[in-house]
Amino acid sequence: MPHSPADLEQRRETIAQQIAQLGDLRPGSVTSTSGRCGKPGCRCHQPGRPSHGPNFRLTYKVGGKSISESLPTPATINRVEREVEEFRKFQRLSREFVQTNTDLCRSRMAEPEPQTEQEKKRPKRSARKSRGR
Repeated sequence: MPHSPADLEQRRETIAQQIAQLGDLRPGSVTSTSGRCGKPGCRCHQPGRPSHGPNFRLTYKVGGKSISESLPTPATINRVEREVEEFRKFQRLSREFVQTNTDLCRSRMAEPEPQTEQEKKRPKRSARKSRGR
């Protein structure tokens, strides 16, 4: 693991490039559902007959509410699975980016900060105590 500021800066740049190269992405999970419908006369309610499904859906949250979208074709399912996987890469890279920046900030804290021209001109305070009047 890189520890010098130069190594950390290089790692941060590499992560930023990887983020920039990500393709289409979206949050959520692809799930399949199967079950019986609400129509009593449907074939799914007859003994020995299969239930409906599997039906694939993309589920995600917006403003704390769950949203579910139907994925009607195998091509759509494959595309959405790739987009969700790309989102997972984005999350992983984002965590790495933040951690690398945190490490970089910590490594720079150990280095003395260069003084500005104004700070160089400012007179130093005396270490001696002033006499009270």
